Amino acid sequence: MAAELIQGNKSCARGALAGGCRFFGGYPITPSTEIAEVLAHELPRVEGKFIQMEDEIASIAAIIGASVGGLKSMTATSGPGFSLMQENIGYAAMAEIPCVIVNVQRLGPSTGRPTSPSQGDVMQARFGTHGDHPIIVLSPTSVRECFDLTVKAFDFSERYRTPVILLMDEVIGHMREKVDLPTGALLPAERESVGVPPEWYQVYGDSPTDVPQLASFGHGYRFHITGLHHDVHGFPTNRLDEVQAWTDRVFRKIDNNLDDIVLTQAEWTDDMDNLVVAYGCTYRSARQAVKMAQERGHKVGLLKLQTLWPFAEAQIEALAAHIAHIFVPELNLGHIAMEVERIAGRKKVHRLNRIDGEIIEPDEILFSILEQQGGKP
Repeated sequence: MAAELIQGNKSCARGALAGGCRFFGGYPITPSTEIAEVLAHELPRVEGKFIQMEDEIASIAAIIGASVGGLKSMTATSGPGFSLMQENIGYAAMAEIPCVIVNVQRLGPSTGRPTSPSQGDVMQARFGTHGDHPIIVLSPTSVRECFDLTVKAFDFSERYRTPVILLMDEVIGHMREKVDLPTGALLPAERESVGVPPEWYQVYGDSPTDVPQLASFGHGYRFHITGLHHDVHGFPTNRLDEVQAWTDRVFRKIDNNLDDIVLTQAEWTDDMDNLVVAYGCTYRSARQAVKMAQERGHKVGLLKLQTLWPFAEAQIEALAAHIAHIFVPELNLGHIAMEVERIAGRKKVHRLNRIDGEIIEPDEILFSILEQQGGKP
């Protein structure tokens, strides 16, 4: 590895290649387009495929089809395109088709301000498509994490047979940092082969892990794929026992693996009176603010959320039990703060929000901390 100055979006693209991505289908949109540009250049070098589709609806349809055909696949977009993808995200969840969707968030609604940062798609990432279903959503805070969490997104997608969303923001996507990135593949490009003969295969059958293996089309395994509720062979069903069994299993495969999926990093939490919870670009301001508060003699801890969904309930509950104040800075009107309030209680939680296209400065977070401590802001 050699240190290089690299942009977050490019780091994400490199992470996709290292994670085994061999198909990208997308449509240009600020501020994610650099991901597509890099992969358009690099995928043919590793016998991968790149295609620019006519819109975002077609883009996610293309990566779902590529995944069924055996290629690890990804698309990248921003808020308006992410909205268009929601129906097919639900299709991928219902059909349990692995794929990775990168959303480099920008200020909205609608066209908004395309080059301004936002964290306004947090709830859409969880609940954007209709129906009850689990989802995995990761959020990087640095250029290096753009690489690492993209690799992790492909790992989770294949391991749990689910779409995974990498929820970046414009600041992280466009910032540059000097980093050492691994070279070469970290995950295999080929999907794990199915260990039973075709006549025994059940695409949605029972499994000890609750994740049935996915055979690739064209390899001798025949099965049906539909957005309807289906039986173990993929054919539509109205039987309540089969519908309920599918729903229970797809939630269970996530809920039983929270220790693996929910990624957080805690600092200075062993001896604290206050806690700051942050993610994405806002984490960087939060960390500086915490250090500034500590220099003034205040005991403040910091929790970084790398996994936004499933939410870090156990981690928040444990840290919130014996402290007076929790501060949640974010570039929206309280998407994650609502979850923290649900777990810790509204009286403990202090929201710090901006939705004007500018980042939250460390001084703004420090002011709120000092104000609650009775100190001089």
